[in-house]
Amino acid sequence: MLGAAHKPGAVPLRPLGLGDIYDAAFRTIRFNPKATVGAAVLVAAVTMAVPVLVTALLTLTVGLTLDETDSALGSQVGSWSTLTSVVLLQVSLVFVTAFVAHVVSEAAVGRRTTLGEAWAATRGRRWRLVGLAVLVLVVVVVATVGYVLAWVLVVVVTDSVLAAVLFGVVSVPAFVALMLWVWIRLLYLPAPALMLESVGVFGAIRRSYRLTSRAFWRTLGIALLTLVVTGIAGQMLAFPFGIIGGVLSLVVDAQYGPLVLVLTQALSTVVSAAFVAPFTSAVASLQYVDQRMRKEAYDVELMTRAGIIGS
Repeated sequence: MLGAAHKPGAVPLRPLGLGDIYDAAFRTIRFNPKATVGAAVLVAAVTMAVPVLVTALLTLTVGLTLDETDSALGSQVGSWSTLTSVVLLQVSLVFVTAFVAHVVSEAAVGRRTTLGEAWAATRGRRWRLVGLAVLVLVVVVVATVGYVLAWVLVVVVTDSVLAAVLFGVVSVPAFVALMLWVWIRLLYLPAPALMLESVGVFGAIRRSYRLTSRAFWRTLGIALLTLVVTGIAGQMLAFPFGIIGGVLSLVVDAQYGPLVLVLTQALSTVVSAAFVAPFTSAVASLQYVDQRMRKEAYDVELMTRAGIIGS
């Protein structure tokens, strides 16, 4: 009876282990498919519409093809589409995480949420979410460009293979470590904090920093494991679309080859996002809930909301 009393919904109201987090993530998605999978598909579809529309416009205006004369241009369009898809999807993941954070919060107290209710819950926070998404993009772009420029500077100034190798040996692990630290401490939990607390963009980042204090390695381990699991599953879901796109690009008229490739890539991204985005967002939101229960007695607040204990 005590265990049941402390689990009114999908989330045990106590500090969570890895199994608890994954089980609660699956339960939350299963009982709120429209507000989780539906949100991910909707956001991914809108995001992927950008490269599809641009490629369609190029096909109709400049006659982009996959023949030999335009193979380089077609390759560039494919690379651009892939890069754009990755960047836009990562930015849009902020919004999916915000939706799912609300769903997780409600699921913890035994309530189901529709997509409309999740969208309504973002009222008053939408521009902050846009600001957070832009800030995440800026941080990643600035860090990446800065590191690339550092490489260029080392190569140009030293003009030495040994110097470049030594710089790589030192800088690559340092850059990866720095980006992992920035990701976990500053960028991993702001979306749930922004959605569930009365804070602004920078206040949400400060909350992320505080909640991951003395919990960096645990948070990082769960986050990386989740990336590996969802990455493998996402590739398996996307693989058939890659085959179909390759075959269709050879069958259809050369003029529509790039459009077919980009369109099938967009479809594969949407299908993959239908699983990857809700689960990844649910795990991040549950880690936010877990850290608040460990450090701020958030479980007591959730029990009060669920009616287990008096207010």
